[in-house]
Amino acid sequence: MIQTGLDHLLSDRLDLLTGKRVGLVSHAAAILPDCTSALDALRGAGVRLTALFGMEHGFAGAAADGAAVDDAVDRRRAAPVYSLYGATKEPTAAMLVDVDLLLFDVQDVGVRFYTFISTLFYVLRAAGQHGCPIVVCDRPNPINGMAVEGPLVEPGLESFVGIAPIPIRHGMTVGELARYFNAEFALAADLTVVPLRGWRRTMWFAETGLPWAPTSPAMAHLSTTVVYPGTCLIEGTNLSEGRGTALPFEVIGAAWLDGDRLAAALNRLEAPGVRFRPVEFVPGASKHAGQVCRGVQVHVADRSALRPLAVGLHLVAACRAQATGAFEFLSSSWEGQPPHFDLLIGNSRTREGLAAGVRVEDLMAEWPATEAAFQEKRRPHLLYE
Repeated sequence: MIQTGLDHLLSDRLDLLTGKRVGLVSHAAAILPDCTSALDALRGAGVRLTALFGMEHGFAGAAADGAAVDDAVDRRRAAPVYSLYGATKEPTAAMLVDVDLLLFDVQDVGVRFYTFISTLFYVLRAAGQHGCPIVVCDRPNPINGMAVEGPLVEPGLESFVGIAPIPIRHGMTVGELARYFNAEFALAADLTVVPLRGWRRTMWFAETGLPWAPTSPAMAHLSTTVVYPGTCLIEGTNLSEGRGTALPFEVIGAAWLDGDRLAAALNRLEAPGVRFRPVEFVPGASKHAGQVCRGVQVHVADRSALRPLAVGLHLVAACRAQATGAFEFLSSSWEGQPPHFDLLIGNSRTREGLAAGVRVEDLMAEWPATEAAFQEKRRPHLLYE
C-alpha cells in the first residue's frame, strides 16, 4: 500500500502542526485508505483547524465546473470555509488572521488545466506574501509521473486553466509542483512537502491500492483521468464533451454528427492504445442539453501507449471535417477573451491550424523538443524515482 503525504503526516510528522492554528486547503477527494476525509482525520488527531479553504467545486466537491463558490461556515466543525473560487482566488490577509500555518492536501489529476494546481500556485504566493508557512501533503499523480505531453502556455495566455508555462500533461505530483512553482516563480513561501512513501513515477493510480474518490462532479471515474488531458480540449468547441451524462470526457458528440462515420474515420487512424465506438447520448446539462447527440465513446485499450492529447486533436479535426458548416471553436471562455481552446492548449496556432485543415501530426511536431526541455527543467524539483 502506498502511504500518502497525509498518512505520513499523521503517523510521523504531526510535530509540523503542534501548537499551530491551521488553515486547511482541501476537498472531499482527499481521503485516507479507509475513506476517512482529511478534515476528519486531522480533527481526530487533535489538529487545531481554524479555517478551511475550498477550490473550484467547493470544499465538498459538489459545485459545477466554472461556478463561483461563496464563503460559508462549517457548522458541524465551527470553522469558516473560505472560497478560493469566487470573489477571490487567493487567500487574503483577512482570511489568514487566525491562521499560523497553511496545510494543502489535494488529490489532483495530473493535467495543467485542472484548476487545483492554479489554486496551489496562488496559495503558495499568498503564503510567501503574508509570511505564513505552508505544508503540502503529497498525493499520487493518477496518470503517472513519467509521461510529459503537450505545449507550454505562451506569454499572454496565462489563465486559471493555464497558470504557468508547463506542458498539459506535466508528470509531476502536487508536492513536486509546489517545489517547482515556489522556486521557478520566486513565490518565497516557507514550504515543507510531506512526501509519499512507496510511490514510483511509473505508477498509475490504479496500481497504488488507494481508493479513488471523485475530484469533481465530472471526474467521477478513475478511467476519465486517462483520456481527460486530450478530451478536455473539446470544451473549447461547440461539441459536447459529455457533461450531463454518466461519461463526461469519455463520450464526445453533437446533434449534427454521424457517430458511425466518425468512429470509422477515427479508427482508420489506428492511433495507439485507443478505439472509438459510435454512441448516442442526451446530455442533461451544458452544451446540447436535452438533445440527442451522436458521436463516439473513447475506449482505452492500452493506457501506456495512449497519447491523449493527440486523441483530443484528432477528435476535433475529425468532427470539423465531417461537419465543417456546423462545427465551431468557441469565441471566448469563462474568463472572457481569448478563445477557450487557446487557453486550454496554451497557444493560438493549434486552433488556427485545425481550422485551416493542417494535419494533427504537423501541429504536434514542435512538442517533443518542448517536452524534453521541460523534463530537464523539472528535474531538480522531483522527489521520486
